[in-house]
Amino acid sequence: MTQKTLEYNDLQITPADVYEQMGYHGAEPDAATRHETAEIISEVRQWLRPQFCYLVVRELPAFDMGKIIVRQLRGSEAYALFVCTSGVEYETYQQRLKQEGDMVRIFIADALGSVIAEKCADQMEQALQENIDKLGWHHTNRFSPGYCGWHVSQQQRLFPFFQGQTCGVMLTDSSLMVPIKSVSGVIGLGKDVRRLDYTCGLCDFKQCYKRRKSSK
Repeated sequence: MTQKTLEYNDLQITPADVYEQMGYHGAEPDAATRHETAEIISEVRQWLRPQFCYLVVRELPAFDMGKIIVRQLRGSEAYALFVCTSGVEYETYQQRLKQEGDMVRIFIADALGSVIAEKCADQMEQALQENIDKLGWHHTNRFSPGYCGWHVSQQQRLFPFFQGQTCGVMLTDSSLMVPIKSVSGVIGLGKDVRRLDYTCGLCDFKQCYKRRKSSK
């Protein structure tokens, strides 16, 4: 098991990343929204401690992942199971904003939280690659329950592999993660696998954030 706690600056988030998540697609929001975004980032970066953990298994667990993901993992010699999260503190921060009722700040914080979780997962991938470099291995894209035909209920099969060490992330009865700004899933590892551009033509999930990125 590999675990790491990060700081905000480790994530290398740009304002453009947040604007993209907010739906501006290469454009900038108005000055007031830019100011609010900068204020939230300035506040969050002081205490944010996102975390990731992953473990490597030789056999692909008996997940019902669907043919799209199984095809993308073909040729893997091992598999990394992972959990990444923006952290409990960020969840508490979002709840406080909701209680205050400032819809603009709630919207910005929601977008920022999604970016934090994904950037944390990017850092996890980088750490994973550094660990498998000595084997001459590569890694596939990361795949998560809830996407590409892998039902979100499969979280209930994924989480037990961590034996409770999930960076503080818990599952609800409906298999949603808390903190909600978290990412989990599997990555294929091996000499003959590659990380590819996200091939959205293979998947019919219209709300996928990768689809939004690729359709700019």
